[in-house]
Amino acid sequence: MIPITRPLMGEPEAEAARRVILSGWTTQGPEVAAFENEFANLVGAPHACAVSNCTTALHLALLVAGVGLGDEVITVSHSYIATANSVRYCGATPVFVDIEPHSYNIDPRLVEAAITPRTRAILCVHQIGLPCDLAALVPLARAHGLPLVEDAACAVGSEVLWNGQWEPIGRPHGDVACFSLHPRKVISTGDGGVLTTRHADWDQRYRLLRQHAMSVPASVRHGAAQVIFEQYPEVGFNYRMTDIQAAVAREQLKRLPGIVSERRALGAQYPALLADIRGLSLPSEPAWARTNWQSYCVQLPAHCDQRQVMQQMLDAGVGTRRGIMCSHREPAYAGMTRPHPLPRSEAAQDRCILLPLFPGMTPQQQGQVAEALAQACATTNAFA
Repeated sequence: MIPITRPLMGEPEAEAARRVILSGWTTQGPEVAAFENEFANLVGAPHACAVSNCTTALHLALLVAGVGLGDEVITVSHSYIATANSVRYCGATPVFVDIEPHSYNIDPRLVEAAITPRTRAILCVHQIGLPCDLAALVPLARAHGLPLVEDAACAVGSEVLWNGQWEPIGRPHGDVACFSLHPRKVISTGDGGVLTTRHADWDQRYRLLRQHAMSVPASVRHGAAQVIFEQYPEVGFNYRMTDIQAAVAREQLKRLPGIVSERRALGAQYPALLADIRGLSLPSEPAWARTNWQSYCVQLPAHCDQRQVMQQMLDAGVGTRRGIMCSHREPAYAGMTRPHPLPRSEAAQDRCILLPLFPGMTPQQQGQVAEALAQACATTNAFA
């Protein structure tokens, strides 16, 4: 079976976890602090804060940006449901706008029309690793005095051309960027998340709220020469990353350049392998973006049934995933007012599939994926 993806881990990660386990300090501590510094340096961010996963990162990002009860956040339905859920955790309403037809990212041209007096933030998603059009979104957000939160769950290692220079996603170009370290992502700790921000006061708030708003961090209290009684001045959360995870993450950061390079090489091979499948639409990069190819998304020919294609490929030993989900179609969002039509989002979910792409994938495996897709497209029919 060729899986949709496979994390690249080995002895360095196992040894890092072992080292921390034997140290006696396994919760948030010196390894987390070291990982935060290394991640900030990697993406060129002034501040980086590690948390338990990207969903908690998004929740903190929106809360600290000022999103609260009764507010609205402009975002996309075309994303994993955590994007929309993080808005609702704040007591706010996600206002969904449609995506661009080729990038599958938020369409900046639709954002301004969705702004109302209740809008408190814009939440864009760098979907499947391809950067959003930040050159359009950043000035739009600034003009309306709105924070721009980047859901960069899939985008570690991706880049955007900014003022003539290639810069990593996460610098950040908006106000805060949120990353995932889930196994489906480019690097992983099993699970985990990171917030990067340009605002020192926001970073301090993230650090306070991730640890139950404890007035004195555990690392300080346990290392103190005198007894310290901490306080809890407000309601916080248990959103901490462990030192075990952070130690693994530090090893993963060392691998990141090589992983992204290999993924980009694999992505560059697919167009030639899939060229003979008539009606198949392939992904592409705009001149101002470099994707990490977290996922390779293709749009099926009009005559193909998505489920049948995926099943036939699975029967041939090739794992796939459907197009990115649309939150507004889920029961949890049934009945929610949807003022803006989302035809391109729905079409992307219904017509697209994600193909296997991962470090260590062989030319033979890529050829098998292409052959299985070609065979499935030739023998399935949505109109049968």
